[in-house]
Amino acid sequence: QRSATRTPLLFSFCQLEFGTPARQKIRPLDPVWPQFHLDQCLVVLEGQIFYQAVFGYQSTDTAVSSVFTKMKGVGYTNESKVEKVWDVADYVFPPQGDSSFVVMTNYIITEGQSLGSPVICIFSGHMTGVCNATTNTCEVYAWCPVEDDSHIPECPPLLISAENYTLFIKNSVTFPLFGVTRSNLVEGIDAEYISNCLYHPETAPLCPIFSLGDVVKFSGFNFETIAKVGGAIGIVVDWTCNFDFDVRHCKPQYHFHGLYGNPTEMDQARASVGYNFRCDLFHYFINTKRTLLKVFGIRIDIIVQSLGRKFDVIPTLTAIGSGVGIFGVATVVCDLVLLYVLPKREFYKNMKFKYTDHSQDQLFSNMFKYHLNNKKRLSVF
Repeated sequence: QRSATRTPLLFSFCQLEFGTPARQKIRPLDPVWPQFHLDQCLVVLEGQIFYQAVFGYQSTDTAVSSVFTKMKGVGYTNESKVEKVWDVADYVFPPQGDSSFVVMTNYIITEGQSLGSPVICIFSGHMTGVCNATTNTCEVYAWCPVEDDSHIPECPPLLISAENYTLFIKNSVTFPLFGVTRSNLVEGIDAEYISNCLYHPETAPLCPIFSLGDVVKFSGFNFETIAKVGGAIGIVVDWTCNFDFDVRHCKPQYHFHGLYGNPTEMDQARASVGYNFRCDLFHYFINTKRTLLKVFGIRIDIIVQSLGRKFDVIPTLTAIGSGVGIFGVATVVCDLVLLYVLPKREFYKNMKFKYTDHSQDQLFSNMFKYHLNNKKRLSVF
C-alpha cells in the first residue's frame, strides 16, 4: 500500500503542507486477509486474462443467411375402408421448402361440402335473413355439411408414419466483414456421404439429414403425443466461428428446442394446445364443392444464429487499456477493504498515513525564527 508522510513548513507569511509518497508493507496479522487478498487477485487476473484471450483482441460480425429444406417420406392411411397414400405434396405446408413449414401428422376430413342455404348449417356461414318460425331457425349461406371436429383421431394419429420422414436442411452463411462464406455441407460432406448418413449428435453431428422422430425426441417430446394435436419445434443452426484459425474449422452445430410447451406439463393444464389450421384439398364443379381438411401438424422453424470473430488491432488496444483500468480499480478496492472493512482498520490507517508530531513542528518554527533573528542582527551591524 502507498502511504504519505506530511510535514508542515513555515515560510515568511504562509504555511504549506506537502506529502511524500512512501511504500508501506503490511504484515498479514489477520489470518483471513491473506486468503481474501489472494482470492481477489486471482479473480481479477483470471477475468482479465479470459477477456483478453477470448474476446478482447477480436472484432465481431454476424452472418447473412439463407435456408431451404426438403422433406422425404410416404404415409399410408386406411380410414373408413378408404385407402390413401400421402406424399410430400400432400403433407407439407407450404411446399416451397421454406425455413418454416408444417408436416401434417393428423387430420379431420370433411368431404363433399357444397355451397347452399339448408337449415342444418345454422351459425356457420353468412346469414341470409330468411328464417323459419316453425323450427325457430334461420338460413345461412355456407359450406355444408358442417365440419365435426369434436373428436380428434388418436391411438395412434392417422399419420404416425411421419416419425420416419426425413428432413434435409441446406444452409449457407456469409460474414460480410471478413469476406467468408460457408455452407453446412462442409468439407467431407459429399453426395455419397449424404446418401448414407442420418444426423446423430455424437456419431454424425454434421449430417444435414434428420429423422423427424429424432428431431422430436431431441427437443424433449414424445412423438405420438405431439403428433395427435400438433406442436412447434425449433432447430437452431449455430455458427460460432473464430477466423483466426483456418475457415475449415468453422462448422455448424445443431440444437433442438420444443416450442410446444413444457414436456412434463399435462395437456389439460394448458389453455390452448397443439397447432392446427384448415385447408381445402380441391374444388370441383366450378368452385361450388370442396373437400375440407383440418390439419394437425408439427411446425418446424429453422433458426440460424451466427457470430464470427477475428483479430483486430483496435479491440486489442481497447482491451489492454481496460485491463490497466481494472488493476487500478483493484488497488482502490484493496485500500477500501483495509481502511474501512477489516477489524484492524485503525491499525492499517495509522500505518498508511503518518503525520509529523507537534513538537517537531515547534522545533522547525523555533529554528526558523532563530535564523531570522540572526539575519536581523547581522544587518544591524
